[in-house]
Amino acid sequence: MQDSSAKSRQQKIDSFDPNAVGDASGGLFGLPFTPAEAQVVVVPVPWEVTVSYSAGTAQGPAAIHEASAQMDLYDPDIPDAWKLGLAMEDIDSEWAAESTRLRTLAAEYIGWLEEGRPTKGGSSFQSVPAQVTKAGKDLLTWLKEKTGALLDAGKGVVVLGGDHSTPLGYMHALAERHEEFGILQIDAHCDLRVAYEGFEYSHASIMHNALQLPQVKKLVQVGIRDMCQQEADVIAQSGGRVVMFHHRFLREEQYGKKSWKKVCGKIIAQLPQKVYLSFDIDGLDPKLCPGTGTPVPGGLEFEEALYLIRAVVRSGRQIIGCDLNEVGPGDTDWNGNVGARLLYQMANWMAVSQGRLKATGMETE
Repeated sequence: MQDSSAKSRQQKIDSFDPNAVGDASGGLFGLPFTPAEAQVVVVPVPWEVTVSYSAGTAQGPAAIHEASAQMDLYDPDIPDAWKLGLAMEDIDSEWAAESTRLRTLAAEYIGWLEEGRPTKGGSSFQSVPAQVTKAGKDLLTWLKEKTGALLDAGKGVVVLGGDHSTPLGYMHALAERHEEFGILQIDAHCDLRVAYEGFEYSHASIMHNALQLPQVKKLVQVGIRDMCQQEADVIAQSGGRVVMFHHRFLREEQYGKKSWKKVCGKIIAQLPQKVYLSFDIDGLDPKLCPGTGTPVPGGLEFEEALYLIRAVVRSGRQIIGCDLNEVGPGDTDWNGNVGARLLYQMANWMAVSQGRLKATGMETE
């Protein structure tokens, strides 16, 4: 027997017109579902305390939500995708305010570091790393509990940042519910630095922190094109636990007439059965999201990234969770537009892998 949320979702499906003009006052993508009714829930995390280049990613969830209503919902691979039930929780104003407060302190501290740590005024910065680390730990605990409750309620969950430090609590929640899984990271950066700039929960340290979870058996990085020697050493000494597909390698394969399909096959072969997808939007070519916090020349085209995600699912692997981060609104709606379209695809293909949606051709692969 269907529970009340499922009945309510079905009633809204029966009355909703997916061909109508998007309702800007409605839910994510103009859909009518509440988080209670939805099968997949997006948890926004407006946090960017440790960003070390351009700020703005804390406004990413709001920009994506605003842009999402104008997007058409039909997908030829998943014709009934909109019926899934997809909703976003309200943006937490308290975490947004805390991010703004600490971002000011962190920016001043980072400026002091970049000036060579001058003695004058240095004493005022001594407590900043500890303050930021405490807040990062509190955020981890909050998100772990929130996403854990959603998982236990049978929901699929997507975390929407904010900077790339945000999903760590979600990874902890998944680690308590899965004996082992791998991480597929699409990113311009390795994010393997240890407490970058003194911040334990830095956006540049997310994958170092994720690897502290013994349940994470493999980290497969795709699209990397900015890294330091320390990160190269971590990969080399990981015994195969970390595998990097540098952007230069990806392009050399294609320049050598290797198809993207074959390249994706090499990437997927490194992944275990259960996969967590972590997508920093600067993994894409920065023309697609120029407002991102730390853009780097090069990167994946939009359809290349989607092809890889689809191929992971069509390989029979299960995406147990995912996150999308670093969408800075910038000076144009373009960033939110691209972010919204990427979010829709990630949520839907995660749902396909979990048996919540059906995609064309899956039965033959």
